[in-house]
Amino acid sequence: MQNSSYFIEIQKLPQELEPGIRQVADEYQINLGKKNGAGEICFSPDRALSEKGGLKVCAADKIIVSYGRKIDAFRALGCLLGRSNEVPLKSGFVEYPRFDMVGAMLESSRNGVMTVDNVKAFLRRCALMGINVLMLYTEDTYEVPGQPFWGYLRGRYTQNELRELDSYACNLGIEMFPCLQTLAHLKQVLQWQESYKDVTDTEHILLVGEEKTYQLLEQIISAATTPFRSNRIHIGMDEAHGLGTGEYKKRHGERSPFDIMNEHLTQVCNICNRLGLKPMMWSDMYFRMGSETDAYYDLHTKIPEEVINGIPEGLELVYWDYYHPDYDFYVKFIDLHRRLGKELIVASGAWNWNRFWSALPLAYSTIEPCLRACKDKNINQVFITTWGDDGMENDIYSTLPALQFFAELSYADSVDEELLKADFRGACRADMDTYNLAGKLDSLPYLENSQHNTNNASKWLLWDDPFIGLCEPLQENQSFREHYADLAEDLERAIGKDAASKRLSFPAQIAKVLAIKCDCRKNLVSAYRDNDKKKIADLLEREVKPLLEEVKKLWQIHRDMWLATYKPFGLEVIEIRYGGLRARLESLITRLEQYLKDDINSIPEFETELLKFKKGSVDKSYHIDSYQRIATPSAIF
Repeated sequence: MQNSSYFIEIQKLPQELEPGIRQVADEYQINLGKKNGAGEICFSPDRALSEKGGLKVCAADKIIVSYGRKIDAFRALGCLLGRSNEVPLKSGFVEYPRFDMVGAMLESSRNGVMTVDNVKAFLRRCALMGINVLMLYTEDTYEVPGQPFWGYLRGRYTQNELRELDSYACNLGIEMFPCLQTLAHLKQVLQWQESYKDVTDTEHILLVGEEKTYQLLEQIISAATTPFRSNRIHIGMDEAHGLGTGEYKKRHGERSPFDIMNEHLTQVCNICNRLGLKPMMWSDMYFRMGSETDAYYDLHTKIPEEVINGIPEGLELVYWDYYHPDYDFYVKFIDLHRRLGKELIVASGAWNWNRFWSALPLAYSTIEPCLRACKDKNINQVFITTWGDDGMENDIYSTLPALQFFAELSYADSVDEELLKADFRGACRADMDTYNLAGKLDSLPYLENSQHNTNNASKWLLWDDPFIGLCEPLQENQSFREHYADLAEDLERAIGKDAASKRLSFPAQIAKVLAIKCDCRKNLVSAYRDNDKKKIADLLEREVKPLLEEVKKLWQIHRDMWLATYKPFGLEVIEIRYGGLRARLESLITRLEQYLKDDINSIPEFETELLKFKKGSVDKSYHIDSYQRIATPSAIF
C-alpha cells in the first residue's frame, strides 16, 4: 500500500501521539479519518516494550502498531509509509532499538541557519527514522538577553523559535537540547572586541580564569537551555588549539594545558550544576594534550592520572570519529575513553562539510564499523553529526540518506538495502538512489575503487580561478568532462520523479558547470602556447562564454536553494564567491578578446608553470577545506 492508501482514525489514537500525527499528516498525505479502500493503522502502547523501547507491526484486516516509546510509533509509521508492492510489509515485524539515544546534530553556526520550518521538516523525517534526540549546533546563533552582539547579523534563533521547535519535537517523541561552545570555536563572537576583549584569550578561545568569562558563560548557558524541556546540554570544548597561549599566558605565564582545561571545565560544570543541567563535552582535547604529536586519534596518548581524577563528576564524554573505516580502531579508542571513567557517547558523521553534497559512500563506510563497535562495546548513546565548515555551501538535505543509514543500524544488526531504500522513501519522500547519485560530484572515475575517499573536487574545481588555475595540477592530467556531463544528464532525468527530487537541480547544475570548467583553462593555455588564435577564438565562444552563463544559472539555483532552506544571513558569503567567479570570467572574456585583436600581446597567467601545492592521499584524492586556499595563492584576501 502507498501513503495515500492509509488512514488513521484520530479519535482512536493514544493521546500522546495525536499532536505528532497531526504534524506529519499533511506532508505525508495521511488520512485522519476513515477512508474506504484504504488500510487502517492503529497504535497501541505496549508496557512490555516501554522500558527500552521497541515496536511490533501486525497486519490483517488492519495494521496494529504496538510501541514502547513515542518515537517507536513514529519509526513504525515511517517504515509503513515506505512499503509498497515491491517491498511489502511483513506481518509480525518486530524491532528493538540498539541504543537508548539515537541522535542527530544539525549544523547551525557556519552561516547556514535553517529556518524554523526546515528544522520542523527535519524533525518529521528524524521521527519517522526513529531518531529520538536532535541538537542544533549553535556557537553563537541563539538569542542571549543582554548580549546584542551574540549572533549579531547571523540569523540567530530567538527564544520563542527554540521554544516552538522544542514543543514540535516533543510531540514527535524527540528530545531537543542545545549543543554549544563554552571555550573555543567562538571567533564569530570574539571578533567584536569592543564587547568581548575582556574575555578573549586568542581569537577563538575564551579567557580561562577571568571572572567576566564565567559571568558571560552563565548568561549564555542559561539563555541556550531555557527554551528546552530537557536538562541536558552539550558544552562543546573541542579543538581548543592554542589554549592558554594568548592573553592567558601574558597574565599567568606558561601552564599545563591539562590544568587549564580542567580548571575551566570545573567552572563550567559548576554553572551547569547551579542551573540543574547535565553536561556532555567533546573528548578530543584530553587526547590531543596527551599525544606527542597533538593528534586526537593517537592510540599511544598518555593522560596523567591526576588529570583524569580532575575531570568533574557527572560529565559525559563524546568520542567523535568521522574518519575510520575499520572496526578495530573504534573498539580500541572506546577502550581508551573508558579509562577516563565517564559515561561515553559516540558520534559519527554525515560527511557534508566542505562540499556541495554529502559524500554518502564515505559516510556509510565509517558509520557501519562505528555503530558495530558501539554495539559490541555496550555503548548506550550515539548520534550523527552534520557540519558546514567554510560557509555551509552544501544542501543540508543531502545528509538525509546518511541519517537514514545511521538510524537503520541503530535498530538492526545490519542494513537490508531494500528496506533501507524503502524506509528512506517513507521518512523522506525521496529516492535514495538519486541522492546517492548526486554524491558523484566528488567521486571522480579514477577514485571509484577507493574505499575511503575524502576528495572534494567539486569545490576546488568550481572555485579555482579561471586565469590562475592554482588547483589545476590536482586534476592529475585527467579530464572529467565526460564524468560531469553524464552526471548532469542523469540528475536532470531524475528531477520530477518525487517530491524531493527538485533539490537535485542544485547538484545537476554544478555538474553542468564543471563539465565545461574542468578543462576550460587547460584548453586555453594549450592554444595560447601554440599561438593558435583561431583555437582561442573558438574556445571563447564554445566554452568560456557558455561557462559564464551556466555559472550565473548555478548562482541563482544556489541562492534559491539557500533562501528556501536557511535564513538569509550568511548568503552574502556564498554570493560574494559567485560574484568573484563571475567577475573573473568576465575579465577572462575581455582579455581574450583584447588578445585576439592584438590590443595586448600576452596573458602572463597562461605563461606560468603551475606547481602542485598539496600532497594527495595514496589514491590521489585531494581535500581542500578553504575557499581562500582554492581561489588565490595570495595570503591577502
